[in-house]
Amino acid sequence: MQKILKSSIITIAGLSMATSCMFGANDLQSIMKERNLSEKDVLSAAKTYQPSGRKDEYIVFSSGGQSGQVLVYGVPSMRIYKYIGVFTPEPWQGYGYDEESKKVLAGGMMRGKQITWGDTHHPALTEKNGEYVGDYLFINDKANPRIAVINLHDFETTQIVVNPVIKSEHGGSFVTPNTEYVIEASQYAAPFDNEYHPIEEYESVYRGAVTFWKFDYPKGKIDEKASFTLELPPYMQDLSDAGKGESMGWGFTNSFNSEMYTGGIEKGLPPFEAGMSRNDTDYLHVYNWQILEKLVQDEKNYKVINNHRVVPIEVAVKNNALFLIPEPKSPHGVDVSPDGRYIIIGGKLDTHASVYDFRKIKELIDKKEYAGTDPFGIPILDMKKSLHGQVELGLGPLHNSYDEKDGIVYTSLYVDSQIVKWDYKNLKALDRVNVHYNIGHLDTMEGKSSKPKGKYAIALDKLSIDRFNPVGPLHPQNHQLIDITGAKMELIYDMPIPLGEPHDVVSIAASKLKPAMTYKMGTNTRTGEQHEAMTLAGQERVERNGKDVKVYATMVRSHINPEHIEVNKGDNVTIYLTNLERAQDETHGFAVDMYNVHASVEPGKTASVSFVADQEGVFPYYCTEFCSALHLEMMGYLYVKDPNKKYESVKASKLKTLSPEALKAEYDKVIATNKATDDVIQSVVKYLQDKKYERFPEVKQLVEDALDQYSKIKDVKAKADESYKKGDVNNAILWEYQVWQYMVKTADVGLRAKNNLTKALATPMSPAAARGEEAYLKGGCNGCHVIGQVSSGPDLTGVLLRHENGEKWVFDFIKDPAKFYEDEYIKSMINFFNLRMPNQHMADPEIKDIIEYLKWIDENAAIN
Repeated sequence: MQKILKSSIITIAGLSMATSCMFGANDLQSIMKERNLSEKDVLSAAKTYQPSGRKDEYIVFSSGGQSGQVLVYGVPSMRIYKYIGVFTPEPWQGYGYDEESKKVLAGGMMRGKQITWGDTHHPALTEKNGEYVGDYLFINDKANPRIAVINLHDFETTQIVVNPVIKSEHGGSFVTPNTEYVIEASQYAAPFDNEYHPIEEYESVYRGAVTFWKFDYPKGKIDEKASFTLELPPYMQDLSDAGKGESMGWGFTNSFNSEMYTGGIEKGLPPFEAGMSRNDTDYLHVYNWQILEKLVQDEKNYKVINNHRVVPIEVAVKNNALFLIPEPKSPHGVDVSPDGRYIIIGGKLDTHASVYDFRKIKELIDKKEYAGTDPFGIPILDMKKSLHGQVELGLGPLHNSYDEKDGIVYTSLYVDSQIVKWDYKNLKALDRVNVHYNIGHLDTMEGKSSKPKGKYAIALDKLSIDRFNPVGPLHPQNHQLIDITGAKMELIYDMPIPLGEPHDVVSIAASKLKPAMTYKMGTNTRTGEQHEAMTLAGQERVERNGKDVKVYATMVRSHINPEHIEVNKGDNVTIYLTNLERAQDETHGFAVDMYNVHASVEPGKTASVSFVADQEGVFPYYCTEFCSALHLEMMGYLYVKDPNKKYESVKASKLKTLSPEALKAEYDKVIATNKATDDVIQSVVKYLQDKKYERFPEVKQLVEDALDQYSKIKDVKAKADESYKKGDVNNAILWEYQVWQYMVKTADVGLRAKNNLTKALATPMSPAAARGEEAYLKGGCNGCHVIGQVSSGPDLTGVLLRHENGEKWVFDFIKDPAKFYEDEYIKSMINFFNLRMPNQHMADPEIKDIIEYLKWIDENAAIN
């Protein structure tokens, strides 16, 4: 046995007795002994361990329960990758803190009220021919009847819709085989309108429902106007599944409380749990959504309630679109087999799983062979005649998930805390495994699609009790991974879930997911369109319209532009942020101290934050995502001043304490600064005049704006000179400071005018050069390189002439900068600028176009 164990361990660890690895077989045996690990434990570890850099085979989307979120993790590693904010603000992603995501959350407002939490339950993937497609994910909110759409191209929530008629739901989200509709069934019966109705009117006014949300696949959005609801009796509807294959076009929703019991424990009546489980059976609702969608095209067939189309029970019955079949009392799951022929239902209070045969159901419907009708006139099919058969599995059968092998299904047993593997065609139990504890949903890989993969099962256990380190009375829940490839199921991993209650999961082969790694520059990620406030390098600005201030900013390693924003107290401030990075994983975050805003700005994304500047003071803003070695330096200041308040300059106060000699030195310093600034202005003015700027209206407008600022200098300068002549050096300095302020404003506008004029005078760009300029700007190159001057990086004018075979050198450098980091010339640049050129992942055609743009720059360099 020791020999076999030793051999197995060597095989598991991938070691050879001939190697000199630090950890050999004896070391593994020592570790096993020290940690009290069995060979089975090591085998389980080997089945789930993913070496660094190795990807998971499957991706799992789990509801986050009361967190209102969705969790994403991998199989077999069980590593958690992400939380997706859905119904609840999620700070890391800025969800609920930036304006774009606030609009998505606002879609979930109910009757004018903002709801900022949800109870996510049943995720569902888009399907084509019943197979899972990794384009979109749907998730419902049990607490508030809502459905959300998550775009799996970037794993962001893009839409929330509110059910206009039902007041409570558990039965979402389930999709039809080609994602024509997302099915959402009500849970607790309630009036469709929003008025008061006493419980005594339960059977008359209270109703259940199943809503068919029309999904516009090309747009990736639910079309609320094209959606409709089927009225159902006030039985408590629960989970649903859509038919596929031979049951295509049909849907199935189970229920409890066929008794229509209304409780009243406070009145001395038996509680709901007693009255709702008196009958031996409840009802499976069987409906034809293809007939229903045709019916709602004619206004005679529906009522409009809360601006929503509702097909009444009697219309559905009259058109052979709604039927009932008895099912075991208090059922919880309803799951259609991959081929669409069988429907499996487990009753929580039964020990059996019931397998219905759709062929038998359809035959009864076609023959109009009914066992009777319910109080609402719905035809009831005979249960025994509808059944393929029943299998005794154990206590508390709930949910089912299918295997790749034909006829094999797995069922969760809540009371017995087990998963049972069985043959639903031959009605025979095959295997069972204990789980820990009280399993609810379960999943096999793609197990509810038309082509399940099997391989692994996941048990979603409600209780963990003694499985993990104690963390207080609120325990984590436990997702357990089970290997189902062999004759016997093997439990191989326990994963605590630290937020909950994670109710259900859906899995998909990772190869089917094709998420983008970066965005097209300037994307509004919640709409997928270009953001109206996309800002490229060089376009940063602050615009004021009364009390409304809009800041157009950019972010690139390692600065935010602008770095200083000044507003008045009471201003409505919106800051638009565009991440100019193109390299994946170069996310920047943005937060302003005290103002409760945050944005996660991934490469290429434009996001915005808005707030009222109601607090006077100085507020730092910074990048919240550690993005580079100079991350801490990626910051700026928001200055909020009271326009009704007079501020005394601290610098001016200090001037009062200076000696006459120090004052004279300060005066000389500011005079020199102003002269240097004025020299720049005069050189710009000369350039503009020499080039006859007035021929270009846009340039002329900027020049007039600059000259307007400059014209104010004369009077202020006179006051400065007069103060100096009187010997009031202190006031002279203050007036000279004001002169400098006007000069800075003049120079800023004048330089923009010069840049625009230079471009207007330049030779026309070739199409390739124009594309190159666009790639240069959208690639964020201008964040570090300013044409014509040294900035955070070197001036690129003449860069093609600095190296032998310059075009090839520049092409290779842009393509893969890291290859050049040890080059002596590049090392000197890195040391001087304290920055390394990042890989912006430019495509070859883009690089070639940028080279054409650089040629155009060199061709027109003399214009400057």
